[in-house]
This record gives sequence, C-alpha cells and structure tokens, in this order.
Amino acid sequence: MRERQPPRGRQEEPYKVNQKIRAREVRVVGDFVEGGNEVLLLEKAIKLAQDNELDLVEISPTTNPPVCKILDYAKFKYEQKKKQKEIKSNAAKVVLKEIRFGPNTDDHDYSFKLKHAISFLKEGSKIKAYVHFVGRSIVFKERGEMLLLKFAQALEDYGVVEQMPKLEGKRMNIFIAPKPGKK
Repeated sequence: MRERQPPRGRQEEPYKVNQKIRAREVRVVGDFVEGGNEVLLLEKAIKLAQDNELDLVEISPTTNPPVCKILDYAKFKYEQKKKQKEIKSNAAKVVLKEIRFGPNTDDHDYSFKLKHAISFLKEGSKIKAYVHFVGRSIVFKERGEMLLLKFAQALEDYGVVEQMPKLEGKRMNIFIAPKPGKK
C-alpha cells in the first residue's frame, strides 16, 4: 500500500500537533507541568494545552513515550523558518570564475588574465584556469602545463592550488582557491 502524498504545492507539517499525535501517553516538557517534565494521557495533555490557549506539539516522536511541548505552534513555525533562513544566508556561497588560455597565449594576454585572476581571488571567488587545445594543438601539452604552473606560481600570494594541472579531453584544468583571510 502506498503512502499518501500531500497535495502539490503544500508541504506536510514537520511536527504533529494536537489531535494528529497518535500516542496514548506523552511526556510533556516545559513550564506548564510540575518539575518541567511529566508523563500524561494524550487527552489530558491536549486539554492542558487548550486551557492555556496553546498547542501540544510532538517534538521527539521516536522516544517512548513521545516528547511533546506546549507552545504556540504558529510562532514556533515562524521561528524555525527564521532560523533556517539565517543558516542559509550565513552559508558561504562559492563563486567559480573561469579563465581560458590557448597553448600559445602571449605575454600581454597572460598578464591581462593574471590581473583579473588576482581581483577574483581578492573578492573570494575560486578560479578554474584552463588551456583549451584546438585541433592539432594537443601536441603542445607540455606548453599548456607550463603555462598553468606559471599562472599558479604568479598567484601563490593570493590563492592556493586545489588541483594541479590535469588533462581532461581537450582541456587542461587547474583549480585555485583564495587564501583564507586574503580579501
């Protein structure tokens, strides 16, 4: 038998509230019970919550008996969402910038791209520099590797090499991450 899915667009509630709780007895924790922790029959716990104009929320359904708390569920959900947003906004967003070279890149182009790479590393972005071999230029693999190593060496004050030059198909890649604290 298949488990029922919630209607599209609506997310199922993460916590069971009031009559949706299926246990016969529950452990109620919080300010509304003696000693901050008491095992009650479900009906009595729901009545206690309703008397205080609040909800009985199942916090830990896996314990025996399940742990419930008496609180304002709407306010509780709002605070949970707020915490999730805060966690999400504090998460580091890694930006990957690509810099493309040819096996025969000349000095002016190299220095121009190096200047851009330095500014990318200073703003905290990672860099994927690669040499793209077109047609028969694949015979210059060593030249491409030397170019990428020279590039990494020029950036060693600003970044750390995460992956040494590696040939993948017609591209030779190198990854450089910004040095911690260097912004």
